[in-house]
Amino acid sequence: MSAAGRSGILLVDKPQGITSHDAVSRTRKRAGTRKVGHAGTLDPMATGLLVLGINSSTRLLTYLVGLDKEYFATIRLGAATSTDDAEGEVTSTAPPGAVAALDGAAIASALEPLTGEISQVPSSVSAIKVDGKRAYTLARAGETVELAARTVTVSALEVLDSRAAGDYLDVDVRVECSSGTYIRAIARDLGAALGVGGHLTALRRTRIGPFSVADAADLETMDVATALLGPADVASRLFDTYPLTESQAIDLGHGKRLVDDEWSGGAGPLAAIAPDGRLVGLIGFDGHTAKPLVNFPTDEVTA
Repeated sequence: MSAAGRSGILLVDKPQGITSHDAVSRTRKRAGTRKVGHAGTLDPMATGLLVLGINSSTRLLTYLVGLDKEYFATIRLGAATSTDDAEGEVTSTAPPGAVAALDGAAIASALEPLTGEISQVPSSVSAIKVDGKRAYTLARAGETVELAARTVTVSALEVLDSRAAGDYLDVDVRVECSSGTYIRAIARDLGAALGVGGHLTALRRTRIGPFSVADAADLETMDVATALLGPADVASRLFDTYPLTESQAIDLGHGKRLVDDEWSGGAGPLAAIAPDGRLVGLIGFDGHTAKPLVNFPTDEVTA
């Protein structure tokens, strides 16, 4: 079944070694449309969940970008790198015997300040823009990049396993965090706190908000039309729903405001669902009056 002309959200399991842009390009070919967007990238080294929007469902991506995330990562203690991950050059190594002296209690103690609401300096090779250019572009060109700290929330940071790797110690961790958290920065800061240096050697994103990599399609074999999640399904997972009458669905589709004198809920956003189950749009209430925040065309085929 062709995906051309269809609208929906696609969960993709990105393999290692390609960029998120590569994943989007391959999806465009499979979906038969140029209109494919993403709700947050992964580095080439990383694997795991990418959330892509197809056609008009790209309008939902704004509401997906800021969702909390879960990662599984491996932090190598004993060396710091220029990129805070395995793709960079080693910039320092631990003093002899320092890594061997580490124990679980020391690692747990060093992780504690990296948990909760913290002030984190992003990695210098992040995608943050500095004077209109990506930080990673400047850093890889040899320029010194200083990024301001930002407040993020690390709601879970647990050690799953650790093992010796030559002169290094590899520590597997599970992280739940707010959007904008850099796992490479956690690796860097853990290594610095222990005085041995640290960097990331593996990263897998397993969840974005309510969406799990367990439900994601393989990038190389997926059938886009089959894998698409309908916009009404996705919006209903993200927001409370507001059932529309047929006349309300028509009015909202024309950009008109809705009046509900009995409304006692919050401001929204709410997923406004037509009687036939179609997502007409997202609405927000001001008192008893709702206005459209985002509308969706009626001429697209939803998943």
